[in-house]
Amino acid sequence: MRNLGLIVFALAAGACTSVGQLGLVTKSAVDPAAILRSGRQFKEIGPAEGRACRHFVLGVLPWGNADIQAAVDEALKASGGDALVNATTSNSHYGFIPFYNLYSFTCTAVKGTAIKFQ
Repeated sequence: MRNLGLIVFALAAGACTSVGQLGLVTKSAVDPAAILRSGRQFKEIGPAEGRACRHFVLGVLPWGNADIQAAVDEALKASGGDALVNATTSNSHYGFIPFYNLYSFTCTAVKGTAIKFQ
């Protein structure tokens, strides 16, 4: 009976994830091209990570923001950094009872090393 419950749950919930890597990701208020051209020095702050999610009810009622910039801004808010270097991003989509699309959400996560420009 326990295995039947696990099988039903696996059929009712589904998820997929994709992963990528970036060299430099900055806050939305920073002009990365100008910083790279100027050759500004930076200080390494340490590891940082952030996550941003968007939810859907019945596939038509969305709320939230799951773009990469929202995840980066979240990661840098806690550390006080200006950018992430050697960043890894992942985007996941979760669906519960996907046949009827009652509720689903997608999240973008980012991890990297926070830096502060001098």
